[in-house]
Amino acid sequence: MIHQYRQMEQNIVMDVCSGAVHVVDDVVYDAVAIYSGLYEAGITDRTELRQRTVAALITAYGEDDLNEAVDDIEELIDAGELFAPDEYQECLEAFKDRGAVVKALCLHIAHDCNLACRYCFAEEGEYHGRRELMSFETGKKALDFLVAASGTRRNLEVDFFGGEPLMNWDTVKRLVAYGRSLEEPNGKHFRFTVTTNGMLLNDEVMEFCNREMDNVVLSLDGRKEVNDRMRPTPGGHGSYDIIVPKFQKFAKQREGQYYVRGTFTRQNLDFSEDALHFLELGFDRFSLEPVVASEDLSEDMAYAIREEDLPKIFAEYDRLAEILVERTKAGEPFTFFHFMIDLQQGPCVAKRLAGCGSGCEYVSVTPNGNIYPCHQFAGEDEFLLGTVDTGITNTAVTEDFRSCNVYSKEKCRNCFARFYCSGGCAANSYHFHGTIHDAYDIGCEMQRKRIECAIAVQAALAADDDDDAGFGDGVPAIDYDAQAAFSNPLSFTETD
Repeated sequence: MIHQYRQMEQNIVMDVCSGAVHVVDDVVYDAVAIYSGLYEAGITDRTELRQRTVAALITAYGEDDLNEAVDDIEELIDAGELFAPDEYQECLEAFKDRGAVVKALCLHIAHDCNLACRYCFAEEGEYHGRRELMSFETGKKALDFLVAASGTRRNLEVDFFGGEPLMNWDTVKRLVAYGRSLEEPNGKHFRFTVTTNGMLLNDEVMEFCNREMDNVVLSLDGRKEVNDRMRPTPGGHGSYDIIVPKFQKFAKQREGQYYVRGTFTRQNLDFSEDALHFLELGFDRFSLEPVVASEDLSEDMAYAIREEDLPKIFAEYDRLAEILVERTKAGEPFTFFHFMIDLQQGPCVAKRLAGCGSGCEYVSVTPNGNIYPCHQFAGEDEFLLGTVDTGITNTAVTEDFRSCNVYSKEKCRNCFARFYCSGGCAANSYHFHGTIHDAYDIGCEMQRKRIECAIAVQAALAADDDDDAGFGDGVPAIDYDAQAAFSNPLSFTETD
């Protein structure tokens, strides 16, 4: 499968199944498009492909240029970097039979919050239930469950989540200490993270996090008016002035081990301005997530993104890509989470086919000790997997999640982005379509655009780094070639 597009004055050709990405001149770009159509029609004879391609483009290009372009295309086909077969589908059954190992835990340390964010899926931290804090004993059982369910996996991930985790800070500290006590006897290493709105952030919390947390996620939506519109206190006051000075201090101390996480809505579709504001504040690692909400036309849901907003959103992603390239070339790089893509190594096969592993490799635990496939299913009875006392007992739900992959979703099978987005969020699929084997359509459109931008950014920076690459008139037909982490498609072994 081939995907082609133009961005930043680059002709980009992606070979989906090999992961190869090529930046090409105009004649190769157009010739690949002809080849792709012929391949889809079942024509694979090299002589016929050449003749038809030359005949189709002879009025636009010279015969010598066309034959040279076809030579380049055939060379890439022979190298397995164009029109490559889908080796992943061939090994799907082996993927489904992979061992049941839980390696990541979202620990709902607090079902309570000191903000009243208007778009909060957790209902101000209550998650369809009541406000409560996790006890130390329940947290201990959760960590014991993780160790027991992780098999031979050494590195385990625990995110302290809410609500607002700092509302139960003493328990967080005690659980980190308990986790450390489990490491050596069990041959494990915990990677702890915390997600916070910053309202209770202080020097003691920062010092502890700098010592024990591998990463911290700081919630801020961008400009003051944007943040305070959607992230007020329960009394209706803004949170920006309270948290920004703390976040600035914390980010400086973290030396890159942090993310500022923003959410954009229909009310700030100019979210590239929020990205620039983050940079002005000194934050160089951030994400701006699109709000996920029903396209309700009521006043209460005025912030929900609609299909008609996509052109504006795409333009903002294009602008962010250009800003990232410009600033990187100027020696002022930053990390935008959604443009992070590794064309040389990348995720393992399991992540490419099934993403985060929710419901099997990744689960969440609520304050009462209930286990759910992820934090977005918390409190939904049909997704209750078990408890920290019993372990996972609802194996039917677990098996449903285990079978969920890019081939179980009709919308993913012919999507160029499937091995990058891995089928998207199971919770979004369920909440919009009633099944985890579907996809949130607006989210898919945005994800495809982000992937195109991410690859265009890397191509532009690669061209700038390589003095011999040319990227102009008279350069070779194939200017840039990157293999995107598909070097061992039949292996499901994890070494960490």
